[in-house]
Amino acid sequence: MRQGWLLCLAALICWIAPLTMAQTSAGSEDRPSAQEGTPKHEAAGEDEEGQFKHSPSVQWLAKKTGLSADQTYELAVVANFAVIAVAIVWLSKKNLPAVFRNRNASIERAMKEAQKASQEARERLAGIEARLSRMDAEINEMRSNAEKDGAAEEQRIKASTEEEVRRIAESAGQEIAAAAKTARRELTAFAAELAVGLAAKQVKVDAHTDQSLVRHFADSLTQADGAHGRDKR
Repeated sequence: MRQGWLLCLAALICWIAPLTMAQTSAGSEDRPSAQEGTPKHEAAGEDEEGQFKHSPSVQWLAKKTGLSADQTYELAVVANFAVIAVAIVWLSKKNLPAVFRNRNASIERAMKEAQKASQEARERLAGIEARLSRMDAEINEMRSNAEKDGAAEEQRIKASTEEEVRRIAESAGQEIAAAAKTARRELTAFAAELAVGLAAKQVKVDAHTDQSLVRHFADSLTQADGAHGRDKR
């Protein structure tokens, strides 16, 4: 049904279009003739208008309607504009909703994309803020750990220094004690030698006395051996 109406509308437009072109040509030729005011152009325009008024299509339409050629011509012009207006309105009603729907869909899609982009931007900003807050906490923790490590290292160095000082002191004490022992031993030996020397200087033994002392020492040994032998018996 719709295709039949479209075919009729197309046929009517094709039939009335030459009439409109004739009127347009006549009007465009009438304006220059009015401006120029030459009778020759006015006569040519009237001839063309009359030619289209007495065309077979206009004559056939005049017979069908019972109107004169002029009235049929004017009716054809009005009908032509009416058909064109109806066609424009009909096409607009048919296509404009789809255009508006597409436009609305495009706007809604753009709005959704904008909302999505805004949501992503907010999430990204929240992530950056959270990261910054964690970064502050991490920086504070790193500072605290550095302070603790510094204090521990200071204590370790202090303890190591004290241990080194104690070890050095013990080693020095041992060395001093050994040196003192050696010095005492050397001093004792020197004192003994000095005493022997002094005794040798004080006691003067001649050869006869020395022989007497040797004989006395030998007699003592002999007596000691004899006493020891009697004790065994």
